[in-house]
Amino acid sequence: MFRFLKFLPLLLFGFVHAQEESVKSVYFEFDKFSLDEKQSKEVIDFIKNIDSTRIESIQIFGYTDDIGKDAYNFKLSTNRANTIQTKLTQSGIKSKIIVTIEGKGRVLIDDDIVTNLPEKRSKNRRVDVVLNLKELPKLVLPGFYNMIQKDHVIGDHIYLENILFEKGSSRLTTKSKTELDKVALLCLRYKNLEFEIQGHVCCTPQNQREAIDKDTKKRQLSVNRAQSVYKYLVFRRVPKNRMTFKGYGNTVPLGKEPEYDRRVELVITKI
Repeated sequence: MFRFLKFLPLLLFGFVHAQEESVKSVYFEFDKFSLDEKQSKEVIDFIKNIDSTRIESIQIFGYTDDIGKDAYNFKLSTNRANTIQTKLTQSGIKSKIIVTIEGKGRVLIDDDIVTNLPEKRSKNRRVDVVLNLKELPKLVLPGFYNMIQKDHVIGDHIYLENILFEKGSSRLTTKSKTELDKVALLCLRYKNLEFEIQGHVCCTPQNQREAIDKDTKKRQLSVNRAQSVYKYLVFRRVPKNRMTFKGYGNTVPLGKEPEYDRRVELVITKI
């Protein structure tokens, strides 16, 4: 976040923040186009404190007050713009992103302005450094799906409605295998996706997180369910290095009928 600086009578930095554009003004003394070290540091810090990946281009516009002839003021405003450009490139800011360096000449003041005329003129002896910024990416929160999609974000859950298990079993049904065949095809199509296979159980006492697999007689039913899906996807040629599996026992119930908790889900871990 930018810092606000106190007003100085002749030398002042300020900025205006607009949508997708940031402007910092550098104020000069009368008839001068040189910068001291403090001014140089502040204008450089202004740019370097912004996320560099958002900076699309930089424009530099020089101005003068309304005192003097047009030709002289045009040259002075150009010198002021060039001074800023030189300081930026000397600090390591790439010249190719500075797309405009322009002296605009004098800024006229309305004839009816009488009060604070010296102050009005001092604010016109300046250079505006304009940063044109790329839009911030939209925040996308993880969601819930019933099949793998082309575009996912990390944390997306894919709840596979047709992959449910018999009570106490980790064996895949024919219906489950048909569903996993579709999953495998999509995994092979969208090769960038990596995911965790999460196994779940239902109907166990609260003090028993895990359930017993009736085939192995071991209390690791949710792990075995996740592993069954893992092994089948490997059989269908989904690379092992794109998948992990883990059992979550009864800790993530859906709040529906118990049979819906005898399930597996895929959670996207890398895109």
